[in-house]
Amino acid sequence: MKNILRQQAKELRKKLDAAGLSVRLTALIRRNEVYKSAGHVLLYYPLKYEMNFLDLLKDSKNFYFPRVDGNKMLVCPYDNGVKLEKSSFGIYEPCSKPCSPSIIDVAIVPALAVDRNGNRLGYGGGFYDRFLAQNRNIKTICALPESLVLNEIPSEPFDIAVDIVLKTS
Repeated sequence: MKNILRQQAKELRKKLDAAGLSVRLTALIRRNEVYKSAGHVLLYYPLKYEMNFLDLLKDSKNFYFPRVDGNKMLVCPYDNGVKLEKSSFGIYEPCSKPCSPSIIDVAIVPALAVDRNGNRLGYGGGFYDRFLAQNRNIKTICALPESLVLNEIPSEPFDIAVDIVLKTS
């Protein structure tokens, strides 16, 4: 079932105005109280057709990006001087030295789709679920177009729901 939903979400995303939606969703993130009070934010580097929240890097916060190491997700500091390299997954990752995830206040989490209860449909690798299961103190935000916010996504015992779902049309 999840594989069918993944394929449908990927096809739908290709038809969306990702640039315009990203601007509106970025504004929603900036107005969110959890984000506003956060000093340390884990962000993701967008893939093609994903919502792009890199404009948040202009905010006065400390930013971090994930880096995959085996089946683990590491947290690496990011600033304008940090080099990004494309990983084997085709995702830009920072070359900075990993730090403790305990520093992160909020994570902006990617998803193909999410449901109203915060159940996230990821790409199937489980990196964020494993990471968040070990770092329960981190608040999570998933921001997507309304068309990718579903009534229900099947979840497994190992799936970690996001705390906040932001959506726009």
